[in-house]
Amino acid sequence: MVATVQGMAFAVDDLIGAIVDAQAEGEPLLATRDVLTRALRRPAEIADALAPRVVGLQVLHNTEHLTILNVVWAPGMYLVPHEHRMWAEIAVYTGTEDNEFFRRVPEDRGHIVETGGKELETGEVLLLGDDAIHSVRNSLDRVTAAIHVYGGDFVRKARSQWGPGPREEQPYDFDVVNREFAAANARAGLC
Repeated sequence: MVATVQGMAFAVDDLIGAIVDAQAEGEPLLATRDVLTRALRRPAEIADALAPRVVGLQVLHNTEHLTILNVVWAPGMYLVPHEHRMWAEIAVYTGTEDNEFFRRVPEDRGHIVETGGKELETGEVLLLGDDAIHSVRNSLDRVTAAIHVYGGDFVRKARSQWGPGPREEQPYDFDVVNREFAAANARAGLC
């Protein structure tokens, strides 16, 4: 995928290659952040190349050690609190991604409490440790899209989510997540 804007081309394959190469660095998390920060200097070109029109999780790269997703959030969409059990980086290239953070309740590890939040604007990168628990909301009336990079196999790794329904720990369920994205597509008329 390549988009050309004002004579400059942004190639998604080049971005993926640079992120893969960053994993060989002494500090892959920081090296990946640097790659994403450089790419976000051209957010409109990323949007042109990835064409974020249908919401969902698009797998751009997936191995045992690294996953790269293009995540597109529908207007008003909310994803329940969840964990990754691996480091993650979020690089917003259009819109705003509202992240709310949680921690486990010490005396009841299956439940969580809110600890704060971070609103990510276009051009910002957020680093998450392997113990982070967060929910995501797009509070805008248009799509939000971001490159999400994970230090492991995000597609196959067992992890937890809290909800839908009561905020009680349960296995992460891709089917629930995919149904939420499909419902968000329908609500927004993006199908």
